[in-house]
Amino acid sequence: MVHLENVSKVYPSGTEAMKNVSLDIQDGEFVFIVGPSGAGKSTFLKLLIREEKASSGTVSVNGFDLMHIKKRQIPYLRRTMGIVFQDFRLIDKMNVFDNVAFAMRVTGASGKDIRSRVSDVLALVGLQGKEKSRPSELSGGEQQRVSLARALVNDPGMLIADEPTGNIDPELSFEIMKKLKEINDRGTTVIIVTHEHDLVKQFGGRVIWIENGEILHDKVLGTNAERKEAPEE
Repeated sequence: MVHLENVSKVYPSGTEAMKNVSLDIQDGEFVFIVGPSGAGKSTFLKLLIREEKASSGTVSVNGFDLMHIKKRQIPYLRRTMGIVFQDFRLIDKMNVFDNVAFAMRVTGASGKDIRSRVSDVLALVGLQGKEKSRPSELSGGEQQRVSLARALVNDPGMLIADEPTGNIDPELSFEIMKKLKEINDRGTTVIIVTHEHDLVKQFGGRVIWIENGEILHDKVLGTNAERKEAPEE
């Protein structure tokens, strides 16, 4: 669960990126974070993964108090979540299997568990048969799916995706969003930062609009299909 209460973030430059923000995200939710460039979306994500510390207020994520967490505990916080980056952050000298397995090896998982789990998540994202390929040999959509598999391999309760469709074409964007929704349907909390409003309208869910470091709107939208089927009032 995510809990923010009266959270503000002021950078050394004087930029106030978050202004007295309060919100809760419950386990199992499917949440979009939207807003214009410079609105505070990236700062919000950085607070959740403790890449940045709030200037004031309360921030807790998955049972960790991020205002008082010790530096040595931060890796344990991050193991409770998977993170999908816009720029993929894959290691090209490693093949697909090893890029995904790397996230398990750093936790000390056994070779047997790694082989089984990596095969499972690659199947989940539709990358069977690509295990020995290098990232540079894959399309942008396939690279994003490798990034998604890596985020899922340790079976996190929460998945955070930062502009997951920003570097791929619209058709592949839809496929990535379908995968994220399927993952949410399995019980994983999914938080997506995006500027693609058409995808938000298609997939629905909770939408939190941030602008100038403040929450302007926080509401739940149905999918396009649900809205078309809804009776007229």
